[in-house]
This record gives sequence, structure tokens and C-alpha cells, in this order.
Amino acid sequence: MAISRLIIVAFMVTTLISAASAVPGIATYYTVYVPSACYGYQDQGTMIAAASPDLYNNGAICGTRFSVSCTGPAGACKGGSVTVTVVDLCPGCPSNGLDLSLEAFSAIANPDAGRINIDFTQV
Repeated sequence: MAISRLIIVAFMVTTLISAASAVPGIATYYTVYVPSACYGYQDQGTMIAAASPDLYNNGAICGTRFSVSCTGPAGACKGGSVTVTVVDLCPGCPSNGLDLSLEAFSAIANPDAGRINIDFTQV
């Protein structure tokens, strides 16, 4: 009985820690995936993202995976999250901004929104 309580408490703490480490940001979407700043003309699939200059950090973020969730505006979000890999630089994105592939954006939000608020965590 005590072990199962300990497991439940450990799970709750882990959940709270990952929720607390989510970074708020802004997401838009793009549709031309090649070439990319990280991989040139190598196709990296469609669940990808370009990162704002502060996140991109001269390419240090290339290949990093993030779990991204839509947080608003109301009516734009579909719920859930999507995992993307950073493959490109988004020079026009705001700080903590991600430019998601259309496929990734569409998984969490209505593309008609164009720009959404997000929370993202590294996975």
C-alpha cells in the first residue's frame, strides 16, 4: 500500500515538474521545408519547425525535439500536442517563437488562425 502511494506521489511530482518547465511562445506555420538552415536539401519529413533566432543559437538547436501545445486564442486550438524537430531558422519569429510545418500546426490548431500562443517543452 505504501509503495503504491509513493508511486502515485512520484508520478504527480513528475507531471508538475514537466508542466512547470513549459516555455510560452508564439507559433506560425510555413509550407516550404527544403532547403533548411540545419540540413540543406536533406528532407527531414513534415513534423518539423523553424526556431526564432534566440532559440536557434547559431544552429545549436538543430535536431532538438519539442512537444508543442496550443494555448490560444480561444477557438483556434484543437487540443493535444505535437512533437516536432527543429530543422531551420525563422529569422522573423519573435523571441521563443516556432514556425511549425503546416502539418504540425494543423495537428494542434486551425490553420486559419495563422498565429497561436503555445507552450513547448524539450523531449
